Amino acid sequence: MSSVLDPLGARYAFWLGLPAEDTSDTSDELPEEVRAMPVILRIERAEPPGRTPLLEAAAAAALAVCLDERAQPGGEWAEPMHAWLDNRIRKVARRARGAHWAAVQELPGVTVEVDGAEARALVPGLVTETPKEVARLQISGSELPPDEPGPLPDGVPLLLLNPHVPMTVGKGAAQVGHATMLLAALLGDAERAAWADRDFRVAVRTASPVRWKELHPGDDPEGAWRRDRVIAVRDAGFTEVDPGTITVLAQWAPEQASP
Repeated sequence: MSSVLDPLGARYAFWLGLPAEDTSDTSDELPEEVRAMPVILRIERAEPPGRTPLLEAAAAAALAVCLDERAQPGGEWAEPMHAWLDNRIRKVARRARGAHWAAVQELPGVTVEVDGAEARALVPGLVTETPKEVARLQISGSELPPDEPGPLPDGVPLLLLNPHVPMTVGKGAAQVGHATMLLAALLGDAERAAWADRDFRVAVRTASPVRWKELHPGDDPEGAWRRDRVIAVRDAGFTEVDPGTITVLAQWAPEQASP
């Protein structure tokens, strides 16, 4: 059965193989046609969430929007989702609290909560037409301290952040959202359905340098997927990291092992 994410899966190996400078080349784009998925992170002033559960919530929310029945052919989200997936997969993470968080709940999207942390991924759209409820939210300015996540839960994908590349929580949220989408694009129908039954939950950790080197696909992304069920997220480098940087490695339902 085909998936909304099929175009993303088809481009995966090609994107990893591009020269680094080509990942940030937007010469074929018109500014008025740039599309992005807003990812809203709830960060209350008095009681901010933990960094890890917030990233896990963002990762699940981004995929949940893509695989929602409303994004399927004929659904009310199908057209904007197809237009977004047919081009660069941009996400813009913003923070919200109080009334501003309540306001974005009225916009089309999916909210996910993990251990008290909440993130809402919205249906992608033209950046020039960003709703005012979203445009007024800050993209940067808030950061969450590192935390100490517990043991890896059984049977959920593992998303490993690059240990050599520091990222803000907003940048990290966008990258783990890319990771869940790529992972789902390469899965079979039964595996995607099983993941959906678990609300697309994941475990986000920072990889040890040794583990990162072991799992890195290098120049063989197809082999890494066959052998280890591992995919890599490669960033265009518009913010925070250099073009072509691998920001996240995602592994499908790994056995328990140290990150």
